[in-house]
Amino acid sequence: MKQPPLTRTLPSGRKVQLHGLPRRRWRDLYHVFMTTSWPRLFASFAAFFVLCNLLFGLAYSLQPSAITHLDPPGFWGRFFFSVETLATVGYGDMHPRTVYAHIVASLEIFTGMMSLGVIAGMMFARFSRPTARFLFARHAVIRPLDGKLTLVLRAANERQNVVMEARAQLRLIRDERTVEGHHLRRIHDLRLRRSEQPIFLFGWTLMHTIDETSPLAGVSASSLEASDALLLLTLSGVDEATKQTLIAQQEYPISMLRWQHKFADILTPGEDGVDRLDYTKFHDVEPLV
Repeated sequence: MKQPPLTRTLPSGRKVQLHGLPRRRWRDLYHVFMTTSWPRLFASFAAFFVLCNLLFGLAYSLQPSAITHLDPPGFWGRFFFSVETLATVGYGDMHPRTVYAHIVASLEIFTGMMSLGVIAGMMFARFSRPTARFLFARHAVIRPLDGKLTLVLRAANERQNVVMEARAQLRLIRDERTVEGHHLRRIHDLRLRRSEQPIFLFGWTLMHTIDETSPLAGVSASSLEASDALLLLTLSGVDEATKQTLIAQQEYPISMLRWQHKFADILTPGEDGVDRLDYTKFHDVEPLV
């Protein structure tokens, strides 16, 4: 059976349809559960729990006298007995009575132990996954600095933990044509004035000088838009507390680029010796006078 195309939306808003890729979600459940949202994850586990007990409840119903002291009588009593068995609780009031019931209960206990191990492992993997709470300014600006046109971006450490040996990489991705006329999507590295920080704690202003060696030399807002250009900023570092590597990315389509603007100043030196950082202005940009 032919599968429908998979649609992806690029940061620029442009949509791409993917044809011919097999969808094998059942063979990659770990990745599905690691990337899905928390509400969907809990809903999936709850649905599995209910469906599994419904099926085992039906299995017990095939032999009506299989369970002793069934309470409440009927299917729902068998359902709740299945819940107790699957969770390996075993209150003792209801218990298997026949060989058939013991076989079904043994199979259910095995299923419960395996399911508990898988769910516990998945929950641990989700909670222990390192997350970088890096804050990126919504816009990037291009302005003169030290007499040269400069691309400026801003980032901050929202968690306020010590991130050691932080590194930054900035790339330009755009459509280009070769000399032979072929269409290519190329990636260019944009050299930063400082790409490393020994301690990333409060904020970081990243700057790329647009000189004759820069891939941005001679470009304009219209030419970048025509080439469907995109800026990709990657920050990484090591959390001092957990010693885990933290990585975060921010994409800047050309619509998020502000020419002849500057970032609002968020630092206010205090006369009492206490400097103040106002992150409410972190995303603000102002036109150059």
